[in-house]
Amino acid sequence: MFSTPEYAGALPGSFKNLLDWTIGDDQSGSIYEKPVAWINVSAVSTGAKDAYDSLRKVLGYAHASVIESACAWIPVTRSMVDDDRMVSDPTIRSQIVDSLSKLVAQCSGTQKRD
Repeated sequence: MFSTPEYAGALPGSFKNLLDWTIGDDQSGSIYEKPVAWINVSAVSTGAKDAYDSLRKVLGYAHASVIESACAWIPVTRSMVDDDRMVSDPTIRSQIVDSLSKLVAQCSGTQKRD
């Protein structure tokens, strides 16, 4: 499960570099054909769309298996985060759990791949 901010209209360079290290068909640490998803928590009106378009492109080059049903845009505002930096809003927490559950189901083979 990935989540990333948008920086200068795309993925942050350091995050892109990390993903570059996961590319490699049969190499240890590769995400080749591994199920992946993302939760976009951006509360801005553009929804950090460019960052997630960039993420989708990189994951495509890595040949990761994007589980579309587990990907979600779940805007989280500062007021939804408590003093311990945990999401306190029950509706948002439920949406996050739902996305994670869908990804776990794909990983455990209990659900058909998207």
